[in-house]
This record gives sequence, structure tokens and C-alpha cells, in this order.
Amino acid sequence: MSRRPSRPVRLAACALAAGALLTTAACSDGSGGSGAARDAAERAGTASPAGRAPAAQPTGSPSTGPAALTESGAKAALLTEGDLEGDWNQVQDADKWRDQLLVGEVDVSDFLTAKTDASDCQELLDGLYGEKLLGEPSGPSAVTGFEQGDSRLLDQVADYDRAGLDDRLEWMASLPQKCDQFTATDSGGEKRTVQVTEASVPDVGDAREGLRVTVQGTSDGSPATLSLDVAVVRVGTSALTVTGGGLDGDQADAVEQGVRQGTDRLKTVLDGGTPSPQPTPMT
Repeated sequence: MSRRPSRPVRLAACALAAGALLTTAACSDGSGGSGAARDAAERAGTASPAGRAPAAQPTGSPSTGPAALTESGAKAALLTEGDLEGDWNQVQDADKWRDQLLVGEVDVSDFLTAKTDASDCQELLDGLYGEKLLGEPSGPSAVTGFEQGDSRLLDQVADYDRAGLDDRLEWMASLPQKCDQFTATDSGGEKRTVQVTEASVPDVGDAREGLRVTVQGTSDGSPATLSLDVAVVRVGTSALTVTGGGLDGDQADAVEQGVRQGTDRLKTVLDGGTPSPQPTPMT
């Protein structure tokens, strides 16, 4: 059996190891104190106090997301007459707009192999009629509208729950397949034919989705077709929804322009700025 080294020998060996390697391993003298190697390393600046490893240094500047949308910011992000080409006139009661051609109960018999799709189509009609296609906002919101002849353009800006907003965008993307064509019947028994197709949206914002909805029915006793283009763009947890159209035909160009200008305005607000009274030149 080998003889255990004496206490002076152990201390000398530990000190030698600290001087040669400058490690932070503790060499105890049996009394529970810190080892000489760690003390030497701390004096040399190679170890943090109490033997903790140095905190990792950041490799770049921390990223900062968009600021939270405020009530005043939501209003500032809304479109103005100067953002739109043509003879669009801003109105004060856009939040009360309701188009009766969108009122009706979806005929479930149109969905023989997928009756659950009927509820999605009903939700689409109800959302368009009540101007709540994305559901209830979770934060500040603002709305404005414009008229040109028998056409209207509605602009909504609001803050939403991020997960819920992404779910609604996915839901919108599924509607052209689920609700390709169906029938809705109003309280008077009048039937209307509804068609839903995908609509293009400019490549702006963080995510986007577009729909074109046409409703064939009657208005004031005469045949009428309501055409609507709907575009939603997400920026952070905020979104703008631009809906345009009417009995005069679709307003796809006006909706596209509104989306581009509206996204610029919303991004400026979320970045802490104030949108210019003059619209950004179209490219």
C-alpha cells in the first residue's frame, strides 16, 4: 500500500498545477476552501468570481420588433384620399356599411361530401357583412371608407393575437377550395349564387392573403352582381384589411393600390414614425 502524501506536499503539487495550466479546477486542502488554481486564474482574469463560467458575449445587436400599435397609430395608418387614384371620396360612416346581398343562409345541400365546409362559407358571408373577417381585434383598431359611384373601398387597421391572426390567414387560404360556389338564401326566400376565388396580393408585409367574392342576386327587384376583392396583410401582430368593389364591378386595382400604400403607412407607424401626407410613389 502506498503512503498518503503529507499536507505540505499536496499543497505544493496543487500550486504547481495552477501555475502551469491556470485551470479553474479546485484543489482542496481538505478544509473546504477554494483551490489555488482557481484563485490564480481569477487574479489573472481568466475566470469569473465564484468559479462561474464567463457569460457568453452577444454576437450582434439585439433585434427589435415593431412597436405596439396604439389607437392614434391605428388612425394614422389609415388610407387617405391622396393615397388613392381616381375619384374616391372619404366618408364618415364606413363602420356602419352593410351590404344586404351578403345576408343569407348557406344551403348545406351544396356540400354533400363536406358539410363542415358550409359553416366556413357562412362565416365568410357573415364576416364580410359585419366587417369582421379577421375576427375581433385584441388591441387598438380603426376604420375608414371611400366611395366612387356605386363602389366602395373599406380600410381597416387593427392589432390582433398573433396565433389567431395566422389561423385566420390560413382559413382564408382554404376558402377558394371549400367555398368554390354555393347558394345562400335570404329571409324572403331569394336565392343567391356565391363564388369564391383566390385573388393576388402585392408581396408586402410579413404575410398576406386575398379573395375575390361575387354574389349574384337582385337589388331593388333587378338582377345584380356584387363583386368584392379582399386583401389582408400582416405586419407583426397588426394587420390591414382592404375590401373594395360593388355593383359597378370589381375594384382590384384600387385594392392593390390601397394595400401598397396602407402597408407603408402601417410600417411607418410601427417604426415610430408619422406617415407622410403625400403618398409613396408607386413602383
